[in-house]
Amino acid sequence: MTPKTKRFRWLPVLFLATSLCNVSPGQAQEIEFASSPNPVGSGARALGMGGAFIAVADDATAASWNPAGLIQLELPEVSIVGAGYSRSEDNTFIGHPEADGSQSASDIALNYLSAAYPFNAFDRNMIITLTYQHLYDFNRSWQFDFLYNEDGLILDRKIDYNQEGGLSAVGLSCAIQVVPSLSLGITMNVWNDSVGNNNWTQDTIVTGTGSLGPSRLREQYHNTDSYNFEGINFNLGFFWRFNEALTVGGVLKTPFTADVEHDASLTSTIDLMNTPLAGTIWSFTETGRYNEEMDMPMSYGLGVSYRFSDALTASLDVYRTHWEDMMYTDHTGTTTSAISGLEESRSDIDPTIQIRTGVEYLIIKPRYIIPLRAGLFYDPAPSERGGDNLYGLTLGTGLGWKQFIFDISYQFRFGNDVGSAIYKTGELSQDVREHTVYASLIVHF
Repeated sequence: MTPKTKRFRWLPVLFLATSLCNVSPGQAQEIEFASSPNPVGSGARALGMGGAFIAVADDATAASWNPAGLIQLELPEVSIVGAGYSRSEDNTFIGHPEADGSQSASDIALNYLSAAYPFNAFDRNMIITLTYQHLYDFNRSWQFDFLYNEDGLILDRKIDYNQEGGLSAVGLSCAIQVVPSLSLGITMNVWNDSVGNNNWTQDTIVTGTGSLGPSRLREQYHNTDSYNFEGINFNLGFFWRFNEALTVGGVLKTPFTADVEHDASLTSTIDLMNTPLAGTIWSFTETGRYNEEMDMPMSYGLGVSYRFSDALTASLDVYRTHWEDMMYTDHTGTTTSAISGLEESRSDIDPTIQIRTGVEYLIIKPRYIIPLRAGLFYDPAPSERGGDNLYGLTLGTGLGWKQFIFDISYQFRFGNDVGSAIYKTGELSQDVREHTVYASLIVHF
């Protein structure tokens, strides 16, 4: 840390440096989920059914939903999934109408890759699968004005905030058919920046002009925090075919503590503009690299599917995530909620419960199959006030021809008066509208 100060006669303005911390919509140890933070799986088929796939899980994306379902694969196969989204956030800052407005973000990226190989050993059906899955998206970009007026100090600030990156995992899965009606499965997920994208950056630039009494002021602030994330956890699943129509599935995703390498850079200056002391009166620079930790939460879900006929299947999933256990411990040993940024003793995050339901109808022809899918879901985001309510609907279709299966799906996710976990100081409220498209290709061999 290298502070440099000049002309301390103007000490009353030095508090500006600390007040800037309240301007940034993200804190250094607070993780801002842009898309849904809930740990769901991948695949256009599953998304088209509302994400209710734990008890269906009959293609290579099962490794991300319920690895026990992989046992249903009879032939070797590979899959690839791409995803794109467009999200708008209509923000309202209580007490600061100048900051109100709509912010947006969009992206297209690889979502999932897999290769699966079924085999028989010891008179048991088994399968191994290698996967890559993009799990969490942190991309967000905000630009807005923020007016500070207190104790004679007036500042008109322009905020430029960007967060980029996300978390992915490379997985090795295996499943075994214990008895004809019951199979068990496990996925080992490796979160490492050398084998997947496991990093994110928060960048805040603040420029402001204003006055303190007769003096004109100008401030500049630039804070960058970069994180690299490494850890290992497991998905454990069971798949029980009760009869030809009814199937029950369950999955547990284990908690783990990840190692985080944190690079921080901060510069801040305050200038006087129209006095005999015109020039820089305060300047501060800090850089550092720190070894820190993040506790990732346990989650688990139970699903039921019912096959009314060869053409019609309906499914329902209930999924719980313990966000109260998602904590960040910085290099000083201070532990805060990674959701809200509040100290562990003050944080009051509750678990969230997702509910997802979907249906699939197959138009079966001699040479091809066309699926029609739809789904609904309740997908709350964690916050200090008990969870922000977000909902969604999905539609999907595709084409099965020879050894090729192509699927495409659309999801609309929305919520009003949400976002309280992002920016507590400004009492933020958001109306969120998010459009997502998934496209999958599966090839059997």
